[in-house]
Amino acid sequence: MPRTAEKTAEQSTNESTGRAGTRTGTGSAAGRRPADVLAAGCLCWRRTGGGLEVLLIHRPRYDDWSFPKGKQDDGETLPETAHREVGEEIGLLPRLGVPLPTIRYEVKDGCKDVHYWAAEFGPGARPEPDGREVDAVRWVEPGEAHRLLTNPSDREPLAALEDLHERGNLATRPAIVVRHAKAKPRSSWSRAEGDRPLAATGKRQALAVTRLLRAWSPERVLTSPWLRCLSTVVPYARKAGVPVRERPQLTEASHKRHPKKAAAVAQTLFDKDTPVALCTHRPVLPTVLKVIARHAGPELAALLPAKDPYLSPGEMIVLQVSRRHRGRVVSVELVKPFDD
Repeated sequence: MPRTAEKTAEQSTNESTGRAGTRTGTGSAAGRRPADVLAAGCLCWRRTGGGLEVLLIHRPRYDDWSFPKGKQDDGETLPETAHREVGEEIGLLPRLGVPLPTIRYEVKDGCKDVHYWAAEFGPGARPEPDGREVDAVRWVEPGEAHRLLTNPSDREPLAALEDLHERGNLATRPAIVVRHAKAKPRSSWSRAEGDRPLAATGKRQALAVTRLLRAWSPERVLTSPWLRCLSTVVPYARKAGVPVRERPQLTEASHKRHPKKAAAVAQTLFDKDTPVALCTHRPVLPTVLKVIARHAGPELAALLPAKDPYLSPGEMIVLQVSRRHRGRVVSVELVKPFDD
């Protein structure tokens, strides 16, 4: 049965480990036994003159039609798995969109969960099969996809994708809020608070954040100018070649004096159509979350963290914001980088 955007978010809650909406590196469905095999992929879609098309792949090993996906590697989060596997199988890297229902089925190694995201491609995108696991790719209308799909359970995320399209909530952009990675303890730091650096664990978290952000590919980065925030998100920005905008309003000190100014910066997450990431500190998060809640319906707002510390170091909230309904949050995910 087709799911609304809100139901898609609920699906994410019901099929996750940890807090609402979380997709973790080793996540499994809540309320049922953990999967023996975890995999992730995308329902790649594009607009056409006639409406909507989705991409199917043919795998000669199984002689089946399915969506691009693959097993999770060690040290990898599920969004990274989806991003990597799609790139390997069709030669195009996706930008993850709205999370779709997770499917479960039996394989020879036991129970398998496949986590899916929507991923939009432009009309000029030319997917190519890798020639090993995939020998053919085909853009088809959803009705034909329902007929061609070999695994009946794949029709569930497809139905959710169709429902999002009908409601005008399929075309989205990511807006990501990141809490900086773990810093050295305040008790061991005697110099300026803005210069307090990342701890050794934080440096590893920052590397993981850099890898993880690639799955959503933000095109601009807003950050507190304090060192621990810069150290968390600037490495991604440098690798991706995107601008970094330092916002003093996002520091702990400025927020304590003028929380409305921090809220104004958070509001800019919704004022432009560019994919964006924002990095700030734990004490600033309640203000940022209040701004987000104003752009989400009650059910989605309920997925936002409500208790201190709101996010753990390096953790992020990934919002998908509708491009048709400006400023409307379509989905909420809480995502942790791989924790060693």
